[in-house]
This record gives sequence, structure tokens and C-alpha cells, in this order.
Amino acid sequence: MPVRKTSAHTTPGNILLVDDNKLGLSARRCVLEELGHHIATASNGAEALEQFEFQFEKEPFDLVVTDYKMPRMGGVELIVGLRKVSPNVPVILISGFVDALGLSEENTGADVVIQKSANEVTHLVRSVARLLRKGPGSETGRGKKKGLR
Repeated sequence: MPVRKTSAHTTPGNILLVDDNKLGLSARRCVLEELGHHIATASNGAEALEQFEFQFEKEPFDLVVTDYKMPRMGGVELIVGLRKVSPNVPVILISGFVDALGLSEENTGADVVIQKSANEVTHLVRSVARLLRKGPGSETGRGKKKGLR
């Protein structure tokens, strides 16, 4: 079932997707490209941070979507690195272990934490639209929490 383009709700953005699972990466990429976003991908946190730093001066990413568990550098480590380069970049963390590990916005530094599930795509599309509407400099859930700036 194709994803409807809803230009009133989604501002096209420059998004970095990070996941070591090629199928998950490809599926998310297809969904977000269909909504008009420009997508770059990385297969682990270290590669993503390198890309993010390289692009920062040229054409910075508006949003990063990352998996939690990856080789070389996981999602939380990536978020720490991203915040050093660009403290206000919106980040969505996706994991199959959100409940089991107690992952939340407060303890990961992400703006949104999404559980991998049948509803993942819906949550991802809504979260991307909401975070892109806010813009990179606006207050997000993360920015309001102590110690996570």
C-alpha cells in the first residue's frame, strides 16, 4: 500500500538513516523518499557520524533516524557524537527492545524513541513530520530535559 504524500503535514527534509540491517534501512528509505525526503544512509554509527560531520558545513542533515544496536557504534553513542557537532539536530531512535531495555527520550538523548512493530512506519512518518515542522533550532522534548543538551 503506497504512502500518501501529504505536503501539508510533511516538509521535505534531508535525512540520514542509520541501520546495519539492510532490509530495515531499505524499507524506511522507500517510505521516506515516497514522502519527498532526500535520504542518505549509513550502516553503523561511526559511518553515520563521519557523514554527518562531512555534510555539516555543506548541506546539513535536518534529521537523523538511527537504529539502537549496531556494530562499531550504537545509536546512543551516535546521538552523543551528533550532539557535539549539532546540539539541536532532531534524532529518532528505533529499537526492537524499547520496553525490555527501558529506552526513552530521557535516557537516550533522542527526540523520539520508536518501538519496532507493525505500527513502526506510522510512528516514523508522524514523528518525522512533527520534528521537521519544528525545525532544527526549536525546542524539542530532548531540549527540555536536564543534562541532555
